Amino acid sequence: MNDKIRCDWPGFNELMVKYHDEEWGTPVHDDRKWFEYITLDAFQAGLSWAIVLKKRENFRTAFDNFDPTIIAQYSDDKYVELTENSGIIRNRAKIKATISNARAFLDIQNEFSSFDKFIWDIFDNKPIINHWKTISEIPASTSQSDTLSNELKKRGFKFVGTTICYAFMQGAGIVNDHLVSCFRYKALTE
Repeated sequence: MNDKIRCDWPGFNELMVKYHDEEWGTPVHDDRKWFEYITLDAFQAGLSWAIVLKKRENFRTAFDNFDPTIIAQYSDDKYVELTENSGIIRNRAKIKATISNARAFLDIQNEFSSFDKFIWDIFDNKPIINHWKTISEIPASTSQSDTLSNELKKRGFKFVGTTICYAFMQGAGIVNDHLVSCFRYKALTE
């Protein structure tokens, strides 16, 4: 890790620092990446993000590189296989939600031509830029995450409460919650 000034939340965990420095807050425009973030944020509920990142490659393998077309077709046998996979978080409700979320995701793609178009339209096609000076200022949810949560639930998604949606929005760059002192803040606002 280098001497760059960054947000404090990654600490000294190399995976967290890499995620912060290379992904968190960077606007996403790839549907497969969108589905990956929705899935990982759902599995993160009640756990630390560090646990999810540590298992991320196992999730990619287990969930067919987060391809919603494949996941939407998972059989009962595949579901059982996932519940027995020690490389991922084996929460049965979250595994079932991932399968049903893949179907809802495909419905959105069919309706809007892409999930990317659907989600960015909700946010007027531009990131929300915040100006936080300390990590304690960053909210767990906002009225925007409430809106997203309600919209996704209405369309059949599970594990998309407002707090999960806000984490998803941060990770996927819908909102820039890097501290103003962080080197990534400036890079993402130019």
